[in-house]
Amino acid sequence: MNPVGQRKCCHCKQFFVPDPRHRRRQRYCTGPECRRASKGASQKRWLQRPENRDYFCGPENVARVQAWRTANPGYGQRSGRRRSALQEMMNAQVAPAQEPVARDDVVALQETWRAQPPLLVGLIAHLTGTALQEDMAPVMRRLITRGQALLEPNPKNHDRKTSPLSGTRAAGAAAF
Repeated sequence: MNPVGQRKCCHCKQFFVPDPRHRRRQRYCTGPECRRASKGASQKRWLQRPENRDYFCGPENVARVQAWRTANPGYGQRSGRRRSALQEMMNAQVAPAQEPVARDDVVALQETWRAQPPLLVGLIAHLTGTALQEDMAPVMRRLITRGQALLEPNPKNHDRKTSPLSGTRAAGAAAF
């Protein structure tokens, strides 16, 4: 009696679980010898049908195959050498030396412009007397740099000195 859900292989006579997609038709297990036996049995069944006995025989098929072989000479011949990879080795190219970018040119003008609140942009426009981005950009970049320096926890970078006790400006500090 077959174990539940299993089938006996027609070649090796071992029980196997058939693939669920081919459960009703699968007669051989997935072992390499059994797969070869399955292929041989399938070809034998196909060739035994009368309509398949002269399949691809006849003068028209012979002429077609001969024409293809003349168009593709050496197709079936294998060479003894291994083929190389399809990729070519590329020569390394050295980039030309470039000057370092100035600090003001690191961030694009539009990125700096759009990141600011409208109040700050309006104030800078009022102070500079112009509404052109190119004229306001250096002022905006200086203000951003100075503000970042003030917000850093390291007091060495500040351009203003404050008294540690009162938080007021120390005497002699440069004006904004």
